[in-house]
Amino acid sequence: MQDERAFLTGLFEAAVAAADPELALRSALPARPRGRTVVIGLGKGAAQLAAAFERLWDGPVEGVVVTRYGYATPCRSLRVMEAAHPVPDAAGLEASAALFDAVSGLTEEDLVVALVCGGGSALLPAPPEGLTLEDEQALNTALLASGAPIGVMNAIRKHASRIKGGRLAAACAPAKVVSLIVSDVPGDDPAQVASGPTVPDSVDAAAALGMIDAWNIALPERVLAHIRSAASAAPAPEDPRFAGNEVHVVASARLSLEAAARAAEAAGVPAAILSDAIEGEARDVGLVHAAIAREVVARGRPFAAPVVLLSGGETTVTLRGAGGRGGRNTEFLLAFVHAIDGVAGISALAADTDGIDGTEDNAGAFADGAMAARLRSGGEDAMTALSRNDAWSAFDRLEALFVPGPTGTNVNDFRAILITPER
Repeated sequence: MQDERAFLTGLFEAAVAAADPELALRSALPARPRGRTVVIGLGKGAAQLAAAFERLWDGPVEGVVVTRYGYATPCRSLRVMEAAHPVPDAAGLEASAALFDAVSGLTEEDLVVALVCGGGSALLPAPPEGLTLEDEQALNTALLASGAPIGVMNAIRKHASRIKGGRLAAACAPAKVVSLIVSDVPGDDPAQVASGPTVPDSVDAAAALGMIDAWNIALPERVLAHIRSAASAAPAPEDPRFAGNEVHVVASARLSLEAAARAAEAAGVPAAILSDAIEGEARDVGLVHAAIAREVVARGRPFAAPVVLLSGGETTVTLRGAGGRGGRNTEFLLAFVHAIDGVAGISALAADTDGIDGTEDNAGAFADGAMAARLRSGGEDAMTALSRNDAWSAFDRLEALFVPGPTGTNVNDFRAILITPER
């Protein structure tokens, strides 16, 4: 398995390198303004984006960027703040206030550059009047436990916030806002990344309420009452405060998967990209990927071995047990392990490109067809662990956790399944 792990790790590294902050920003820099250049940044890779921007920008710059605890990197002129993810904290409140302060009092001569990547939704709590940080924490906890796709979660968050849904960009007016976005959402809709603080969308409160009902999400009553009220309305895309603003997606899962495919083919292994926008329950997606891999092994279709199957997107986890540890990538893999039990010639890596899967220190894990039996020999069963949402513990026992550390970027999940002719 060591050769396979080295190969799969190389593909992950190629995917992450394709989303390198400096590479992503170099071709997307706006023209210098006559007035001030203010940078606002948010997300797990925001500090790295900000440092790269400072290296590339020819002129004075000021501003604030907010990232997750442990993800900061030094900047020359920009203030770097840290806050909690995935559940907001008081430091996030302070960070939201600092961003609003940074863009106050601007003129038409000024330019705001927004560096936005995944994770910003939790990092920037800004409860509207009548709600508290505790309400926003309860909202986030309910959304994370619901199993709803990221687009649904972000649509709901926007209606219980003073900063999301384009509201931060509206506060920059009359200055022009250029949003440079590293997409971590399926389909690369820029209004969905970090719940769109600088990019409005047309999802209104009625649509958000419909999503809450459809996914049976148990929101706190005070939050639900706010969303039902007129006060929750976000600015529409046609609002004149957004006139002249620009939005550019500078890195995405698609570009990273294509880079991984090139790396595989350079090593002599054909690659097939299944999709860069896969959503759904992580365990169900794991079963589907396993079925495809078994079909390749058994019948040589739809691809012939050797081949590496690549996919991206953002799956979700519905919490079923108590006390389990892990994230969506290890949950995907544990279901995958169960479904390829005893099948030789299959090895896989699933990992979050930001370097952290869920709340632990691993990005994901490795898997192969012998792991289910190894778990049973140690007194554990893959499906029993899944019932507790305890995938991390299973892969820890197997010594199969993948721990690259924070990568400085975030283009969502990366999955690579290597299928080789049976030895």
